[in-house]
Amino acid sequence: MRAFKRWLDRSLVAQAALIFLLVTGVTALFRRNEHPAVWVIQGLFYSAIVIAFVAVQRRKAGRAAGTDARGVAELHRKIRHREVPRDPEERASMRRLVAAHLGQMERGGRWLPYWLGAMGLIAAGILVLGATTGSLIFPLVVGGGLIAFCCWAVWMRRRALDRCHYMRAALQN
Repeated sequence: MRAFKRWLDRSLVAQAALIFLLVTGVTALFRRNEHPAVWVIQGLFYSAIVIAFVAVQRRKAGRAAGTDARGVAELHRKIRHREVPRDPEERASMRRLVAAHLGQMERGGRWLPYWLGAMGLIAAGILVLGATTGSLIFPLVVGGGLIAFCCWAVWMRRRALDRCHYMRAALQN
Protein backbone atom coordinates (compact mmCIF):
# COMPACT_ATOMS: atom_id res chain seq x y z
CA MET A 1 0.00 0.00 0.00
CA ARG A 2 2.85 2.37 0.80
CA ALA A 3 4.35 1.86 -2.66
CA PHE A 4 0.96 2.52 -4.28
CA LYS A 5 0.52 5.75 -2.32
CA ARG A 6 4.02 6.90 -3.24
CA TRP A 7 3.40 6.06 -6.92
CA LEU A 8 0.09 7.92 -6.82
CA ASP A 9 1.75 10.89 -5.13
CA ARG A 10 4.48 11.16 -7.76
CA SER A 11 2.72 10.23 -11.00
CA LEU A 12 0.37 12.67 -12.68
CA VAL A 13 -0.78 9.89 -15.03
CA ALA A 14 -1.78 7.71 -12.07
CA GLN A 15 -3.70 10.62 -10.57
CA ALA A 16 -5.42 11.23 -13.89
CA ALA A 17 -6.45 7.57 -14.17
CA LEU A 18 -7.81 7.51 -10.62
CA ILE A 19 -9.72 10.77 -11.09
CA PHE A 20 -11.14 9.51 -14.39
CA LEU A 21 -12.37 6.29 -12.79
CA LEU A 22 -13.92 8.13 -9.85
CA VAL A 23 -15.62 10.79 -11.97
CA THR A 24 -16.92 8.22 -14.45
CA GLY A 25 -18.25 6.06 -11.62
CA VAL A 26 -20.01 8.98 -9.94
CA THR A 27 -21.44 10.09 -13.28
CA ALA A 28 -22.70 6.56 -13.91
CA LEU A 29 -24.39 6.49 -10.50
CA PHE A 30 -26.23 9.76 -10.98
CA ARG A 31 -27.03 9.42 -14.69
CA ARG A 32 -27.99 5.80 -15.07
CA ASN A 33 -30.37 6.32 -17.98
CA GLU A 34 -27.75 7.93 -20.25
CA HIS A 35 -25.50 6.09 -22.67
CA PRO A 36 -22.15 4.90 -21.22
CA ALA A 37 -20.32 6.96 -23.86
CA VAL A 38 -21.71 10.08 -22.17
CA TRP A 39 -20.28 8.88 -18.87
CA VAL A 40 -16.85 8.43 -20.43
CA ILE A 41 -16.94 11.80 -22.20
CA GLN A 42 -17.97 13.59 -19.01
CA GLY A 43 -15.33 11.67 -17.09
CA LEU A 44 -12.66 12.75 -19.56
CA PHE A 45 -13.83 16.36 -19.51
CA TYR A 46 -13.92 16.72 -15.73
CA SER A 47 -10.68 14.75 -15.33
CA ALA A 48 -8.93 17.07 -17.77
CA ILE A 49 -10.06 20.09 -15.76
CA VAL A 50 -8.89 18.61 -12.45
CA ILE A 51 -5.56 17.40 -13.87
CA ALA A 52 -4.90 20.82 -15.43
CA PHE A 53 -5.48 22.38 -12.01
CA VAL A 54 -3.19 19.82 -10.32
CA ALA A 55 -0.46 20.34 -12.94
CA VAL A 56 -0.55 24.11 -12.47
CA GLN A 57 -0.34 23.69 -8.69
CA ARG A 58 2.60 21.28 -9.06
CA ARG A 59 4.41 23.65 -11.39
CA LYS A 60 3.83 26.57 -9.02
CA ALA A 61 5.10 24.54 -6.04
CA GLY A 62 8.09 23.35 -8.06
CA ARG A 63 9.03 26.90 -8.96
CA ALA A 64 8.64 28.01 -5.35
CA ALA A 65 10.82 25.17 -4.07
CA GLY A 66 13.31 25.27 -6.93
CA THR A 67 12.88 21.59 -7.79
CA ASP A 68 10.92 19.31 -10.12
CA ALA A 69 7.55 17.64 -9.51
CA ARG A 70 9.08 14.46 -8.06
CA GLY A 71 11.15 16.54 -5.68
CA VAL A 72 8.08 18.46 -4.58
CA ALA A 73 6.20 15.20 -3.98
CA GLU A 74 9.08 13.93 -1.85
CA LEU A 75 9.24 17.20 0.10
CA HIS A 76 5.49 17.04 0.73
CA ARG A 77 5.86 13.48 1.99
CA LYS A 78 8.61 14.59 4.36
CA ILE A 79 6.47 17.47 5.61
CA ARG A 80 3.56 15.08 6.26
CA HIS A 81 5.82 12.71 8.20
CA ARG A 82 7.74 15.54 9.89
CA GLU A 83 11.06 14.36 8.50
CA VAL A 84 13.68 17.10 8.49
CA PRO A 85 16.15 16.63 5.61
CA ARG A 86 19.89 16.58 6.31
CA ASP A 87 21.08 17.65 2.87
CA PRO A 88 21.63 21.46 2.81
CA GLU A 89 20.24 21.79 -0.72
CA GLU A 90 17.13 19.82 0.18
CA ARG A 91 16.73 21.87 3.37
CA ALA A 92 16.84 25.07 1.32
CA SER A 93 14.22 23.69 -1.09
CA MET A 94 12.01 22.65 1.79
CA ARG A 95 12.43 26.04 3.47
CA ARG A 96 11.27 27.78 0.28
CA LEU A 97 8.36 25.35 -0.15
CA VAL A 98 7.20 25.78 3.46
CA ALA A 99 7.45 29.56 3.15
CA ALA A 100 5.37 29.45 -0.04
CA HIS A 101 2.75 27.22 1.61
CA LEU A 102 2.51 29.42 4.69
CA GLY A 103 2.18 32.55 2.56
CA GLN A 104 -0.54 30.92 0.49
CA MET A 105 -2.41 29.75 3.60
CA GLU A 106 -2.16 33.19 5.19
CA ARG A 107 -3.59 34.81 2.07
CA GLY A 108 -6.34 32.20 1.90
CA GLY A 109 -7.02 32.51 5.63
CA ARG A 110 -8.37 36.01 5.11
CA TRP A 111 -11.17 34.59 2.97
CA LEU A 112 -11.93 31.61 5.20
CA PRO A 113 -14.64 33.34 7.30
CA TYR A 114 -16.41 34.51 4.15
CA TRP A 115 -16.22 31.02 2.63
CA LEU A 116 -17.58 29.45 5.80
CA GLY A 117 -20.34 32.08 5.95
CA ALA A 118 -21.32 31.38 2.34
CA MET A 119 -21.45 27.65 3.05
CA GLY A 120 -23.60 28.35 6.11
CA LEU A 121 -25.96 30.49 4.04
CA ILE A 122 -26.22 27.75 1.42
CA ALA A 123 -27.00 25.16 4.12
CA ALA A 124 -29.58 27.46 5.73
CA GLY A 125 -31.12 28.25 2.33
CA ILE A 126 -31.45 24.57 1.48
CA LEU A 127 -33.05 23.93 4.87
CA VAL A 128 -35.52 26.79 4.37
CA LEU A 129 -36.39 25.58 0.88
CA GLY A 130 -36.88 22.08 2.24
CA ALA A 131 -39.12 23.35 5.01
CA THR A 132 -41.28 25.32 2.59
CA THR A 133 -41.69 22.36 0.24
CA GLY A 134 -42.39 19.93 3.07
CA SER A 135 -39.50 17.61 2.32
CA LEU A 136 -36.87 17.77 5.06
CA ILE A 137 -34.87 14.58 4.52
CA PHE A 138 -32.79 15.74 1.54
CA PRO A 139 -32.17 19.27 2.91
CA LEU A 140 -31.08 17.85 6.28
CA VAL A 141 -28.67 15.44 4.60
CA VAL A 142 -27.24 18.18 2.36
CA GLY A 143 -27.03 20.67 5.23
CA GLY A 144 -25.34 18.13 7.47
CA GLY A 145 -22.97 17.21 4.64
CA LEU A 146 -22.05 20.87 4.10
CA ILE A 147 -21.41 21.38 7.81
CA ALA A 148 -19.31 18.21 7.96
CA PHE A 149 -17.37 19.31 4.86
CA CYS A 150 -16.66 22.74 6.37
CA CYS A 151 -15.48 21.18 9.64
CA TRP A 152 -13.24 18.80 7.69
CA ALA A 153 -11.79 21.67 5.62
CA VAL A 154 -11.01 23.73 8.73
CA TRP A 155 -9.46 20.69 10.43
CA MET A 156 -7.29 19.88 7.39
CA ARG A 157 -6.18 23.50 7.12
CA ARG A 158 -5.22 23.50 10.80
CA ARG A 159 -3.22 20.28 10.37
CA ALA A 160 -1.39 21.71 7.36
CA LEU A 161 -0.59 24.90 9.26
CA ASP A 162 0.72 22.92 12.23
CA ARG A 163 2.93 20.80 9.96
CA CYS A 164 4.30 23.84 8.14
CA HIS A 165 4.99 25.73 11.38
CA TYR A 166 6.74 22.66 12.81
CA MET A 167 8.86 22.25 9.69
CA ARG A 168 9.75 25.96 9.58
CA ALA A 169 10.87 25.83 13.21
CA ALA A 170 12.83 22.60 12.63
CA LEU A 171 14.57 24.03 9.56
CA GLN A 172 15.66 27.18 11.40
CA ASN A 173 17.70 25.17 13.90
